[in-house]
Amino acid sequence: MGSVDRVTHDDILYGRLTLWQPVDGPRAAMDTVLLAAWVRLRARRPRFVELGAAAGAVSLMLALRFPGPFTITGVELQPGLVRLAERNRAESGLEDRVSFLCGDLRDPALLPAESFDGLAVNPPYDAPVKAATEKPRGRLSAIPSRSIARQGATGPFPTNHGEVCCTLDDIASAASRLLKGHGRLFAVFRTDRLAAFVGSMLGHRLAPKRLLMVHPRRESPSNLFLIECVKGGGEGLTVAPPLIVMGKDGKYTPDLLRAYGPEGL
Repeated sequence: MGSVDRVTHDDILYGRLTLWQPVDGPRAAMDTVLLAAWVRLRARRPRFVELGAAAGAVSLMLALRFPGPFTITGVELQPGLVRLAERNRAESGLEDRVSFLCGDLRDPALLPAESFDGLAVNPPYDAPVKAATEKPRGRLSAIPSRSIARQGATGPFPTNHGEVCCTLDDIASAASRLLKGHGRLFAVFRTDRLAAFVGSMLGHRLAPKRLLMVHPRRESPSNLFLIECVKGGGEGLTVAPPLIVMGKDGKYTPDLLRAYGPEGL
């Protein structure tokens, strides 16, 4: 889990950002871009944290979107990915506003409580594996970094599914601990787990306030959602018009392409 042996050097955001990424591990994809585009700022000097930063894509994208007083700390469990994130930060020239920390988001001593205005997270999509006898929801990868990104599990691979590394409740608990009062959580997640996600957030005083459903095509069911939750927020949820990825002409829609621009969604 500590080393990243094979990497690629990729252009992201149509060349506005270049990233070193693991060949065998979590890589920036459309959901990464959508999450960075979904974030909105409200504080005058916003201080953000990203949970599960991987090679640093979301943190760096946000620093590009929001120049000036915006700062962000990316938390990542795997040392090899943290080293890649730090390399990406240095090459992007964003050392003064982006930092990365190797540690477990469940550790209450990792960062000061109630010290962030906003939090971004792209949680593991599959339900985490809780015991060696439990069958994973998704196909468990023999590569630990990839399985942590998918199922939030770690341990000997592939025969033992290992212990839980990160659950939705872990994320909600960490977010509630780290965010200031009325601080905001921004997340992208899989639509078939929307109920579980909202349940975990509400259980930790994180009220859903803004929701966007993402559809591969207009006639297709949603497969992803973007959500904004407010710590200590009251009732009242705004559901935005759906985001369609691909048009009838087989090309990306203008709404999707807007996510790749500096203005975001």
